Amino acid sequence: MQAQSTSIDFLPIIFQVVVALGFVVTTLVATHFLGPKRKTSDKLEIFEAGVKSVGNARQPFSIKYFVVAILFVLFDIEVIFMYPWAVNFRALKMDGMIEMFIFMGTLLLGFIYVIKKKVLDWN
Repeated sequence: MQAQSTSIDFLPIIFQVVVALGFVVTTLVATHFLGPKRKTSDKLEIFEAGVKSVGNARQPFSIKYFVVAILFVLFDIEVIFMYPWAVNFRALKMDGMIEMFIFMGTLLLGFIYVIKKKVLDWN
């Protein structure tokens, strides 16, 4: 038999969300009105991680940076799929081994394709 939840059961959660949002709004409004308003040239200057910015931030980047990032994420996610297989290796027996060889072969074909297309060459 399953327990029925009523709307009164969610009252503590709703109360906690209201209190948290109220705290955030109150803090933001209070700091806006009570905080100092000193605008200096140093304060208004663009600042990024301790390095002074040089040039325009909208300069075009080579597409190779994005392709390498996408390939890294793709192959990284593929490796994540191997963890459940490794945990259940004994239970899967020979069928699991064959399926992993097929999976690794497909992954290897994709990597060979990337190498043949010279995606990772930076020259």
